[in-house]
Amino acid sequence: MIIYSRNRRLRINASIRALVQQTVLTTNDLVMPIFVMEGENKQESISSMPGIFRRTLDLTVKECQELYSLGVKGVNLYMKVSENLKDNKGTESWNENGLMQNAIKAIKDAVPGMVVMPDVALDPYSIYGHDGIIANGKIDNDATNEALVKMSVSLAAAGADILAPSDMMDGRVAAIRTGLEEGGFTDVGILSYAAKYASSFYGPFRSALDSAPKENNDIPKDKKTYQMDFHNSREALDEVMKDISEGADIIMIKPGMPYLDIVAKVRETIDLPIAVYNVSGEYAMLKAAAQNGWLDNDQAIIESLTCIKRAGADMIFTYAAKEAAILLNQ
Repeated sequence: MIIYSRNRRLRINASIRALVQQTVLTTNDLVMPIFVMEGENKQESISSMPGIFRRTLDLTVKECQELYSLGVKGVNLYMKVSENLKDNKGTESWNENGLMQNAIKAIKDAVPGMVVMPDVALDPYSIYGHDGIIANGKIDNDATNEALVKMSVSLAAAGADILAPSDMMDGRVAAIRTGLEEGGFTDVGILSYAAKYASSFYGPFRSALDSAPKENNDIPKDKKTYQMDFHNSREALDEVMKDISEGADIIMIKPGMPYLDIVAKVRETIDLPIAVYNVSGEYAMLKAAAQNGWLDNDQAIIESLTCIKRAGADMIFTYAAKEAAILLNQ
């Protein structure tokens, strides 16, 4: 029997495999989430996320310099807000001298080429741990949008390149875009968390910022009234198309690997850049398995991120960005 077509011919050695490789992961694909806290010359490890730290601003700047030298060109900023600065409206989020605003200024001053993408949401600033303002036991969508506009304009004024609203309020992209235009920040982009699911994979992140919903019988116990139901697929396309119509420049899908069907479906539908968030729970699972010797850490990092890109991502937000950059540079 003669086999005329043998796919293995193109797998026979590393050089041939490289020539026909269809998906290539580079440092240009990576965005590093960064946790910033008050103080000086301090860092705190996050037990559920080995290798990840909360850092004071001075050490955050050094980390950004190192990331940029490795080829990572984007950082996504989150603040660990002091309890005394939290309220129901998130007013600290638009303080022009707030930690987030100062972090943006410091990073842009030290690493002008770094694309700084601050998170836009109220949960780190909220006494309730929710992304929105609580009124009558519910999330007040429209009042929250007004607060998000104030926050967005403040972050744009501090020097942010791209804003990343992760709150999942209806209509917030249009509200933020209007606020930016009216404020003269026409060049500031919006990376919208369009398809953000109410996922159990966010746990380590929430412990890092103490941003989980607080135990209180008078407020929603979770974020399912605004984040998407993980049972749904078509709804993601509806969310994406609405955010594009409202002025989003980049679309985010979150989480990553458990939602690659959504990434692929959105990629087939739109031409805008797609960001995918390889979230804290995904990172924690990989690290736990590697520490137990159940898989190879380095190989699993590169494989998992390449799979996300193969599904259609243009950029990947990942806590493994620094490790991946070192591996890719090698």
